[in-house]
Order: sequence, then C-alpha cells, then structure tokens
Amino acid sequence: MPPGFDAPIRVNPPRQASLLTATVPSSCLFRPDVTIRVTVHNQALSDPALVACAHCDLLQRLPDLEPGQSARCARCDEELWRRRADSFNRTLALTLAAAVLYVVANAVPMLGLTIVGREASTTVIGGAQHLWAGGRQTVAALVLFTAVIAPALQIGFMLGILLGARREPAPRWVAILLRYYGITRTWSMVEVMLLGVLVALVKIADYATVIPGIALFMLGALVVLFAAMQVTFDAHEIWSRVQWAEDGARSPATGDHRAEARQ
Repeated sequence: MPPGFDAPIRVNPPRQASLLTATVPSSCLFRPDVTIRVTVHNQALSDPALVACAHCDLLQRLPDLEPGQSARCARCDEELWRRRADSFNRTLALTLAAAVLYVVANAVPMLGLTIVGREASTTVIGGAQHLWAGGRQTVAALVLFTAVIAPALQIGFMLGILLGARREPAPRWVAILLRYYGITRTWSMVEVMLLGVLVALVKIADYATVIPGIALFMLGALVVLFAAMQVTFDAHEIWSRVQWAEDGARSPATGDHRAEARQ
C-alpha cells in the first residue's frame, strides 16, 4: 500500500459488540511505537425488561409488577427486582430529612460530662479532634471519615441522583453517582459510632455524670432514616431514566425465560 494511504481497520469485538471502523495512516500500522486505541460499546438489547440474574446469570424477562410485588429468578428463586410504591418521591423526602438531621447532629453537642463541678461537652467533629490531639491519629481519621465524611457523601450522592433523575433523560453523571453510591453507604458507619459511644457511657457512668446531647438523638434518627432510604430507593427506576452512553445501540431481544412475580 502506498505511503500515506489511509487503511481502514475493522474491529469485531466479541459478545455482540457493535462493529466499529477506524481509519489511520498506513505508515502507523507496522510501527511498534504507535498504539491504536479503540472504544467499543457492547450492543444492547431493545427489550428493557430483560435482566440477568446476579446469582445464576440466567437471562430472563421481568413481568409487569404492581407496587409491592417482586420478581424472582425462575431458576434459583432469588429476588431480581421489587417494585416499590412511589419510590422516587419517598426517597427524596427521606434524603432531605436526613440532610437536615445531619447538619443539626454536627452543629450541636453530642455528649456532656460533669465531673466534680466541671462541665465539658463535645461534638462529633470535636471528638475526632480530641483523638488527634491525644496522639491517636489513625483512630481520629477513621472516626472523621466514617461518621462525618462518608454520611455526607451518602446524602449528597443520593440528592444528586434523585434531583438529576428528574430530567428526561437523566444526564450521564447520574449513572456515575449511582455507581459509587454503594461505596459511600458501605463506609457510612454512624450506627457503629453510636454503639461505641453507648459502651463508653456505661463504663464512665460511675465516675461522671453523663448528659446526652441533642446530636446523640439526631444521630439515632439519622440511622433510622438511612435504613428507610435503602428500603424505599429503587435503583432500577433510576437506571431506566439515565441517558445511554451510545444512542441507538440496541438490537432485537432474544430469549423466552420469564421471571416469576410474587406478592
């Protein structure tokens, strides 16, 4: 082939990936110092009801579900999806309430101590600062991250997901937040901190008068709200609103397995 002539490169990725054609100069084809990078999106199916079981990998079609019903895998009987009633608005209301409680819980004292006439109180962030000043930097960093930063990210990510999903279609950054939301939920350990505080209160009750602060009750309510958010949130509904990375990339659906709907 003459130098400078453009040679087409046809890439056939496996597993139903879409065919992609790239054109590069022929002088680059046999040069080991030249790297050709090709981005390929898998070819999607046109039936949005098709889903693969996360446990046995069986491809099946979700039936039409009423609120409160769930679809279970026809092979391993694991739950594929549960349709929740008014999931979007309920989760948004719970998340807004959690945001308010989070701000209050970190702005007011969590505990107060009275020893021989002297009083002292601290907040969640103040407790991490005392641990840092006492030479326990690792513990202080863990407390700050799991009790302050991670819950804030969990609430912020959920608010971003729900507010962004109100657009039609939802922007691509909603999918990024949804993908990493589970990590923030895993590292949010407010309930673990509360358990440690309760154990400490029992140990020092004989030596000082413990005064529970408003933040302690706010954190308890926040744990309940986090659990309620998880129960009402429907990630399947959010994914159905997200804009596709490659528009028009669906191919006809195949397969006749159908999941079983149960109340």
